[in-house]
Amino acid sequence: MNDELELIPVANGTRLRLRVKPGARKTAIVGVHGGALKVAVAAAPEKGKANRAVVKLLAEALGVPASAVTIASGETSQDKVAEIALSPAAVRAILAPGR
Repeated sequence: MNDELELIPVANGTRLRLRVKPGARKTAIVGVHGGALKVAVAAAPEKGKANRAVVKLLAEALGVPASAVTIASGETSQDKVAEIALSPAAVRAILAPGR
């Protein structure tokens, strides 16, 4: 797989594009596609449940509190942008080791 995780540095950390599949069997990081991190969440896409599940998943994977992860855009879309209070290098080291 030659897909490279696309990380955008911003003033307070890193922006990361996401492709979210709500209503999945299990909540997990699936991989990288087209520069976006593919994630699946068991939560349904209603009343922000899937967004909260995405924030929780990313926070746990990155070892940061949930308050350090926000959905910057795409709240009602499968394509989202998350903002993480970590440097791009730290995010890449955790999510895409060996790249």
